[in-house]
Amino acid sequence: MVAMSGGVDSSVAAALLAREGHDVVGVTMRLWGGESDTGCCSVSDVDDARRSADQLGVEHLVFNFTEDFDTHVVRPYVDAHANSITPNPCIECNRAVKFARLAERADLLGFDAVATGHHARITEHGGRFRLERGADPAKDQSYVVHMLDQAMLARTLFPIGGLQKSAVRDIAAELGLRTAAKPDSQDVCFITSTGGRTRFLGTRIPFHSARVVDTAGTEVGAVEAVELVTIGQRKGVGLPGGGPKRYVVAVDREASTVVVGDETDLLDPALRAASVTWTDQPFSGAVLVQTSAHGEPRRATIEPPSADGDVDVRWHEPQRRVSPGQSVVFYDPTDTCVLGGGIAAQ
Repeated sequence: MVAMSGGVDSSVAAALLAREGHDVVGVTMRLWGGESDTGCCSVSDVDDARRSADQLGVEHLVFNFTEDFDTHVVRPYVDAHANSITPNPCIECNRAVKFARLAERADLLGFDAVATGHHARITEHGGRFRLERGADPAKDQSYVVHMLDQAMLARTLFPIGGLQKSAVRDIAAELGLRTAAKPDSQDVCFITSTGGRTRFLGTRIPFHSARVVDTAGTEVGAVEAVELVTIGQRKGVGLPGGGPKRYVVAVDREASTVVVGDETDLLDPALRAASVTWTDQPFSGAVLVQTSAHGEPRRATIEPPSADGDVDVRWHEPQRRVSPGQSVVFYDPTDTCVLGGGIAAQ
């Protein structure tokens, strides 16, 4: 079963597996039932996936997972913002729907494996599986699939993980696939480019104003919606222009207060990661830690997991504070293999 989003990567993944002689069925997941003009959930994307499957001569199915998507992605996204937490909906979609839910359907229908077009690699060593970075550093997606455990890695394929993106497009062009020159999806599928996050959340939760203070407690501005403010934000916090750069360093929704400071006020010596998962066994010691999809990995030491499974991350050099709700992913010291990851706690 190949998850076909309507993009070039998943189309080529299906093509490569069919070329190798596998019995391939393409599957497109219908996830978001509302308005969409971005991401990978539009009607045109489903059509592109179907036509690509037709060009490849493989069967194509559409699964309706809109209820799962709403339960595990959209509602938590809204609830997180209501509590001044900055979620990562695409990772939660991968976790709960694109892998977990799809794997359940694959088992039900008797498929041997599930494949996707992610730029990551899975290798086997002594009967254990490793999740490794994709060959193209600019397109590496190991960060967004860090939640895959041994059971999932054992039955997942990433056919294009060893290719440069340019090679993927070349293969698509050689095959005459309609997706060959299609731009990559960049945005959250349920947030429209016209209305944005403000419009989406504004119809689902009430917004509350908050005062903006500096680190000494002096009031310097105000925001209309504390629910939209995130750590590290510099614009849109009601500060006059022309002064020194100031960033959001703390958000206290209960006190209706946003604290701003300079860049040094953003630095932290450590953070705590909750809801931690591991690709294999729990790990402690020296690691590289990535805190955004294409962020620079930073050196740190992670402590042994606590009784509740949380992990303390101690930076070797203080790093910019990570917004609660964002994913924190651990790589081995060579920056090749994903060890696991969690969610930055408040």
